[in-house]
Amino acid sequence: MNLLSIAGSDPSSGAGIQSDIKTFTSLGSYALTVITSITSQNTTKFGKIEPISSKMIKNQIDSIFSDFKVDAIKIGMVYNSSTIRAIFLKLSKTSIPIILDPIIKSTTGGRLIKKDAIEDYKKYLVPIAHAITPNVSEASTLAGITIKNKQDLIRCAIKIQDLGVKNVVITGIPFKKGEISDFVLEDSKQYFISGKKLEQVNHGSGCNFSSALTVAIASGKNLRNAVKFAKKFTYNSIKNSKKIGKGIPVTHSTRKADTNKKILEDAIHDFQNFKKIYSIIPECQTNFVYAKEKIKSTKDILGVSGRIVKAGKDVVVAGSLEYGGSKHVASALLEIAKKFPQMRSAVNVKYDPNLINTGRKNDLIVKSYDRSKEPPNVKRKENESISWGIKQAIKNSNIPPDIIFHKGDFGKEPMILIFGRDPSEVVEKVSKIL
Repeated sequence: MNLLSIAGSDPSSGAGIQSDIKTFTSLGSYALTVITSITSQNTTKFGKIEPISSKMIKNQIDSIFSDFKVDAIKIGMVYNSSTIRAIFLKLSKTSIPIILDPIIKSTTGGRLIKKDAIEDYKKYLVPIAHAITPNVSEASTLAGITIKNKQDLIRCAIKIQDLGVKNVVITGIPFKKGEISDFVLEDSKQYFISGKKLEQVNHGSGCNFSSALTVAIASGKNLRNAVKFAKKFTYNSIKNSKKIGKGIPVTHSTRKADTNKKILEDAIHDFQNFKKIYSIIPECQTNFVYAKEKIKSTKDILGVSGRIVKAGKDVVVAGSLEYGGSKHVASALLEIAKKFPQMRSAVNVKYDPNLINTGRKNDLIVKSYDRSKEPPNVKRKENESISWGIKQAIKNSNIPPDIIFHKGDFGKEPMILIFGRDPSEVVEKVSKIL
């Protein structure tokens, strides 16, 4: 995934755009950036702010969108009204989800948005956001309500939502001893997500939360699960804070990016960009999977938790990449890998005899099986049909097939499965049959 952070620069890398880059990268995404301000700060004190011109901010945004597909946007520090208006001008019509992190003050004491820019912030940026993530103090400033109890909190969230944002997540609520909670107003639903409180002061947790939330939303998680994901990531980042400088410890993530996810994401992106790829998406839609080196079950196979779906002439990933996210394509790959362990990736596409013929002309190894010969006891068991079919197709094979197809049966859609050692090889084989 490509994620864009629009924020200020923190030379200590504790917060700001540098923190967002660290979070996006550690969670397996590619970080794109637009810098709104340059600050001089470290872990002990806050120095000066020099805002970037609105013209340069617009040019940065243009340079990103003219070259990259952006899956989600996080907006952090915006110092003045000209910055706010420049961002609004460029993003007001986008359908890309925007996570808004209203940064008002730095942990080290600096004010990060001018007082006279707050009204423009509420007028222009809040209404275009998918979700906003203020802490208690920031929520109070935006709503003009001092939060002393649960009723104040709810009134505050509703008032912020009334500005036009769909979802409000107020973070860092210490209503219970030893516990820290986030209050979520999701459309009209209200709920708390709570966890253990860590007492240490830190620099960067707010940025960690909103950045991790951006990753989760971009990957297709619903808001409740996205907040849980971001909360867990932030908790671990605070727990692993490091005293790098002389002052406040900086949050630190020990999480390593899953390279399998990045490889599969890149391949799916290439798959989506094939000309007329929409024409080979089947009625049951498509999944694209990639397995760990040693496969024991479908839980070791990464796939789209929803599907890769046809939307007109576009192909869209509806869901996030999860281990165990696929059942049917993963079951087929699992059966192949039992005999040919080097084969770790697969995708399904619509059955078309022209695709099969083109594959054969390009020297791809093609196998098939007849679903009408499937035993009744196999048909009655969930996912057993696929395993049975793959076994039938490869029982006399000494080398792994590139393609396995079947022509369907009563109530069963015909299908083509394409296999490879990795997702890039699968994409290459798809290109050979198109």
